[in-house]
Amino acid sequence: MIEIRPVKNQKQLQQFVQFYYDLYRGNDYAVPFLYFDEMDTLRSDKNPSFECCESAYFLAYRDEKIVGRVAAIINYRANERWNCHQVRFGWFDFIDDFEVSTALLKAVEDWGRERGMSEMAGPLGFIDTDREGMLVEGFDQLATMYINYNYPYYPQHMERMEGFKKDNDYVELKVKVPEKVPEKFSKITELVKSRYGLQVHKFTRHELIEEGYGKKLFDLLNATYKDLYGFSQLSDRQIDKLVNDYIKIADLNLVTAVMDGDKIVGFGITFPSFSHALQKTRDGRLFPFGWWHLLKILKQHKTPIVDLLLIGVSPEYRSKGANALIFDDLIRWFQRYNFEWAETGPQMETNEGVLSQWQYLEATQHRRHRCYRKIFD
Repeated sequence: MIEIRPVKNQKQLQQFVQFYYDLYRGNDYAVPFLYFDEMDTLRSDKNPSFECCESAYFLAYRDEKIVGRVAAIINYRANERWNCHQVRFGWFDFIDDFEVSTALLKAVEDWGRERGMSEMAGPLGFIDTDREGMLVEGFDQLATMYINYNYPYYPQHMERMEGFKKDNDYVELKVKVPEKVPEKFSKITELVKSRYGLQVHKFTRHELIEEGYGKKLFDLLNATYKDLYGFSQLSDRQIDKLVNDYIKIADLNLVTAVMDGDKIVGFGITFPSFSHALQKTRDGRLFPFGWWHLLKILKQHKTPIVDLLLIGVSPEYRSKGANALIFDDLIRWFQRYNFEWAETGPQMETNEGVLSQWQYLEATQHRRHRCYRKIFD
């Protein structure tokens, strides 16, 4: 018998987070997420997303042993934007037992129905910067700290479940850092600079934090991502957290902005890959020695991989070639740091404009994530 129990206290939330580490311990491709970050994301007193979200967490037990977990989330801001009544499921992990996976999603459905929801979709997080999608291709590829990794049996379970259909696919690419900046980027960069007066800018920490340019970066993200699948606008509190979590610790050589005068019209935020460093931690903990592995990556770039975390260009500047300025600058820094490969973030398979920008580089699609949707009867 499978018993589903709601998470009601701090101890159970810790067990909820710990289950992932236990399930994937020793896996060569899974990357442990930072434990404190997982806890903070799931706590209503820590995560500003709860200003527009409601959630519940469920654990599956067999013989008093945890065998699965799932989060149920309603993002009311996203539902208003997309004119739907949708409950999301995320943090969905389970042993290879169909009874377990179906019982967990049934708990999400029941919880959503009680709150007037008419459909469910996932895996999704609270907001678009959380991990999204279930891995359906690329199980033999090293994951990143920004994406979901799961065993191949996960999508097999989803295909068996009644009512669930593919709702959206994201693809990710592995891009070789070229020895020389492609001539196409160099030519467009010079043309754009002379014709439109656009310039590459490297921010100082003071500009980003004290002068508010960090917030302006994410205001631009709101504008550029507004029509993407499931996106909900980031509030000031959510932006403040993103600035604190990422911008404050970023190597600013790896953050590039395109400026039209004093206006940000494009940006690229990249980080050296923490994947191998996180695999050396004890279940994503920074102590006693996890912090040292991460610090070496952050300060010394002891990794051949760089993660392309966020890239965005204001719609009216896309046709002007602003993205070429971003790539032209970042590639030069990647070369200086001896990065060999870049990992893109998830990109919608239907977003031809974004996918076409890799045509001048040696890029291989090596992973695919899928979101599923079910309409309630």
